[in-house]
Amino acid sequence: MTKSILIQLDCDNHPSSFDSVVALDAGVDHLLRYASVEPVSVTSIVHGAMFTRGGEELKKTAIFIGGGDVAAAEAVFRSVQNTFFGPVRVSVMLDANGCNTTAAAAVVSAAKHVDLAKARTLVLGGTGPVGRRVARLLASEGALVQLSSRSQSRAEQVCNEISQHLTSPQITPLGINDGSTVESALEGCEVVIACGAAGVEFATQAQLVANRSLRVAIDLNAVPPSGLGGISVADKAKPISGSTEGAVGYGAIGVGGLKMKTHRAAIRSLFEAKDRVLDADEIYAIAKSI
Repeated sequence: MTKSILIQLDCDNHPSSFDSVVALDAGVDHLLRYASVEPVSVTSIVHGAMFTRGGEELKKTAIFIGGGDVAAAEAVFRSVQNTFFGPVRVSVMLDANGCNTTAAAAVVSAAKHVDLAKARTLVLGGTGPVGRRVARLLASEGALVQLSSRSQSRAEQVCNEISQHLTSPQITPLGINDGSTVESALEGCEVVIACGAAGVEFATQAQLVANRSLRVAIDLNAVPPSGLGGISVADKAKPISGSTEGAVGYGAIGVGGLKMKTHRAAIRSLFEAKDRVLDADEIYAIAKSI
């Protein structure tokens, strides 16, 4: 029987041990790991994956692209796809720094409590790799999305980029500079997802519970202090203290269980066909099916 081989391309100096462990736990037979990968260096690696097997055996080879720098990984992702030609190709997945699996798990978790179609949502730290994916997935479900950044112009740029890939998205850029702006942005929101950098509290517990429309708040920061006050890293659908409307909170670990299941399921799906391309939308579909 042909063994499954996953080729792990990592943009960092050392391939991610996290991604390697998940791949092996997903059932990969052999793992080939490459570090410091750049777009110009992938051709020979991809050709090696393409030309060593044929027919049905070709689907037993796949490529995973990771690393801490999501923009660099995205460039490698494009380069890998540009190297394929005709029917000679293998499946490929992008999840640098967990950007796609984390975003997918967060939105699926929110949907357990709120019908996202027409729901008013706020993505704090929305211009980062995870934030822009969360915003895109919410918008794809028909949610009314506010995408926040410290820079209004940066928020506008990301909203424009997202809008180019969706039909009639309802996404609004929002520059947040002080607490009063956060309070205004929170008003009427049913879903709040904080995706920003560690060490920043985007909203206090008092600000969250003052919004009586709030149904679910998700903080994807795993490093203290919390990005959303009153939400701990391990919270999973835990009632937010002080909420009179039964709002619940999720921390990074609370979302992490679904993220891990999604990551493993996505890896396994790579070996079901030779032409799968797994980015945010495809990985979100897998998360929804779990």
